[in-house]
Amino acid sequence: MATALWVRAIRHQRIVQQTVIPCTRIDPTDALEKACHEFDISVPLWLEKNSFDWDEFGQTRFLPDAFMDEVHFDRLEIEFIDPDAPKKR
Repeated sequence: MATALWVRAIRHQRIVQQTVIPCTRIDPTDALEKACHEFDISVPLWLEKNSFDWDEFGQTRFLPDAFMDEVHFDRLEIEFIDPDAPKKR
């Protein structure tokens, strides 16, 4: 299985929308744009904090103030999935 980006919209601690889109760890922006198009929302602003979280942990989150339009969830989380990565204990 190839690497992918798991994108999920969360409201009140529950996933209200989710998708998995193929991507690379180096550049998740294309996959994020595709997910946002699928969710029918604007692409969030990618800030320095998001770059740090992505580089360090392979995941980051966006709060509603990162979007130009109004969104109907509490946060948008993205996470890199690599099925071939060694398991953590």
